[in-house]
Amino acid sequence: MKAFIRVFAAFLVCAVLPAAAQDYPAKPIRLIVPFPPGGGTDVLTREVAAKVASDTGWTIVTENRPGSGGNIGVDAAAKAAPDGYTLVMGQTSNLAINPTLYPKLPYDPEKDLAPIGLVAAAPLVLVVSANSPYKTLADIVAAAKADPGGLNCATSGNGTVAHLTSEKLQKAAGIKFTHIPYKGAAQGANDLIGGQIEMYISSVPTLIGHIRNGKMRAIAVTSLSRSKDLPDVPTIAESGYKDFEAITWFGLAGPAGMPGGAVGALNKAFNNALRTAEVQQKYQAQGAEVLTSTPEEFGKLIHDDRVRWGEIVKESGARVD
Repeated sequence: MKAFIRVFAAFLVCAVLPAAAQDYPAKPIRLIVPFPPGGGTDVLTREVAAKVASDTGWTIVTENRPGSGGNIGVDAAAKAAPDGYTLVMGQTSNLAINPTLYPKLPYDPEKDLAPIGLVAAAPLVLVVSANSPYKTLADIVAAAKADPGGLNCATSGNGTVAHLTSEKLQKAAGIKFTHIPYKGAAQGANDLIGGQIEMYISSVPTLIGHIRNGKMRAIAVTSLSRSKDLPDVPTIAESGYKDFEAITWFGLAGPAGMPGGAVGALNKAFNNALRTAEVQQKYQAQGAEVLTSTPEEFGKLIHDDRVRWGEIVKESGARVD
């Protein structure tokens, strides 16, 4: 009889554990986008979240919480209850760059967040307005050398990959731009088209529509090889700056201490959505490459890129108080 009770008890434990995992989610999931609507992060987040919701029947509410290079939205997620119902779509800037750039960052990406999985990666692109006199990167470098600090180069904010890419380019070319940080990608794009700024660096998903409709001229992309979505646009590396590369990635995270069942369920649901032809075609149309990963692989990438970009921050002398 005792043996039967032990076996029955073990059966109950095994039965309860899957049921608990299957109970997630029991209410709507809030997914924070730490940038304004209309930018690359916002578009990619909404596309994959919509597919996950459609496939699983989950309710996912996307919320924009912009500001401070993405720090405000990420911090809100880091400080949320670790129950699996508040997530954030982080990216290279706010998970790997900002810990070095901001001396008083209110969160530690490796201690305060639970990585769930990668979503996508994309190169950046340097653009000018359609009526700009600059046709090549050599034109821009020559103008910058003739008037140090006279040319302005805008990005979607301090600490973003675009900001550090600008710093890296200035160092490689021996030139100086005046940096203009925006609070998000869409506003900077509109101001470039309107003639308020001279150059802009942002991710290909943010700008590809403007490039295709002729409102912007793409000067160079930051990947080592040409973007398949912009095959006629040279890379910075082939424009005279060997091995120059800067890529931004996007990934899902939640507060540290999230239940393992929630992390696993989210990783599986998002990976499944990302592997569908529907999402891959949408991402490709936006100039992004779909990525999937385990939570552990994403956590390692955050750590490794924190070290790599930290060295670039220190070399550039960039700092945001």
